[in-house]
Amino acid sequence: MTLLAEPTIPSRRFAAGSTRFDLGLSENPFPPLPSVIEAVRETLESANRYPEFLPEQLPRLIAEHLGMSPDEVVVGAGATGVALQVMRALGTGELVSATPTFDGYAVLADMAGMTLVPVPLDAAGNQDLPAMRRAVNRRTQLVVVCRPHNPTGTLLDAAAVRSFLSAVGRKIPVLLDEAYVEFLAPTARLDIHELLRKHPNLLILRTFSKAYGLAGLRIGYCLGRSPLIDRIRHQQLPFGVPTAAVAAVRASYAAEPELLDRVARITHERTRLRSALRATGIETPESHANFLYIPGPGTATTLRRAGIKAKPYPDGSVRIAIGTPTATRAVHTALTTPHHSEPPR
Repeated sequence: MTLLAEPTIPSRRFAAGSTRFDLGLSENPFPPLPSVIEAVRETLESANRYPEFLPEQLPRLIAEHLGMSPDEVVVGAGATGVALQVMRALGTGELVSATPTFDGYAVLADMAGMTLVPVPLDAAGNQDLPAMRRAVNRRTQLVVVCRPHNPTGTLLDAAAVRSFLSAVGRKIPVLLDEAYVEFLAPTARLDIHELLRKHPNLLILRTFSKAYGLAGLRIGYCLGRSPLIDRIRHQQLPFGVPTAAVAAVRASYAAEPELLDRVARITHERTRLRSALRATGIETPESHANFLYIPGPGTATTLRRAGIKAKPYPDGSVRIAIGTPTATRAVHTALTTPHHSEPPR
């Protein structure tokens, strides 16, 4: 397995010398593929023209790729933008979600006038589906379930997800956040066609920011049955999806073998780092995404002192994006020195 190549362009998000490795966001360490860059560059020649008033090409492109109907797809500014459209379409009320989870849900709930109802993870770092079901009541407007979960990377059993959806019933919308689905083995993925057929209240949220490495282009989408998707589409921002997004998605789909290779490299590096940390007594949950969750206390402080930016949590734990082999060695050294050696190359 070929390891990750070192990035050719350093991050400018932080001043020189303040952060050696920026692993705070779950970004793809690779730049976009050359064919994707070229496709986007070509659209710049017509950047003086507005994109579609309401997006039609992008939903159709995604629908064709997934074997769905365009009226079952709604798109927006990344998964975050689409999630906000979902919440605004559903109105005020309560949003039930695990905690910790993607920080954006608390922010978006506040913007949409929803009250967040956080449900703690279980002892293994999994979303506690029975507890989440008990938190659902007549005020609940939306339930969010992540698979894989952010920030632990844990994976809910497919049967547990199906059982949960049946228990919630058809009246309360459930948003299944699959932002990291491309990092799952094919056998671990859910049959979304079957789920959507059985559960008209189900919405599936995905993004091109993670595995596809297009975070800066802000391309997300949501899948669902057309009556519910129609409500969300009413929140679509006119001229809100740039022409470059359509070109980038089309080129990305055409380059799928190359993208799959990149995903394999990232997951290999993730496994290598987790194995090295566990060998020194640092237990981390088995991750199914492009990051690792490293329990605290003190982990965030240790990494920060080593010049490594991670996503911190109140108890001192962190989520770190999988970067290059150099970043892997830096993380391992920071967390194990002086007692342990670096992971093998």
